[in-house]
Amino acid sequence: MKRYRLDTDARVDLVSIHKYVARDNRVAADRLIHELKQKFHLLASQPLIGEERLELAANLRSFPAGNYVVLYRPVQNGIEVARVIHAARDIGTQF
Repeated sequence: MKRYRLDTDARVDLVSIHKYVARDNRVAADRLIHELKQKFHLLASQPLIGEERLELAANLRSFPAGNYVVLYRPVQNGIEVARVIHAARDIGTQF
């Protein structure tokens, strides 16, 4: 079974996203994190579907997830999630 692993920065991103959304709606925050994790499972099973982001780092790919962009690296048996960044942010300065 293909799996995903979260880098430390990605873990921090998810906690920050959850805290921000939960200020207004805890249920929506929980649902958003669940949806992001579902996207991680999809990417783990099909790691090459994301766009190559060689301008940011070697072996890095990105894939949209609602209002967010998942930055990840294909690895043996799945993916390694590097960051989860809001799509409105300048990804180049965040990575």
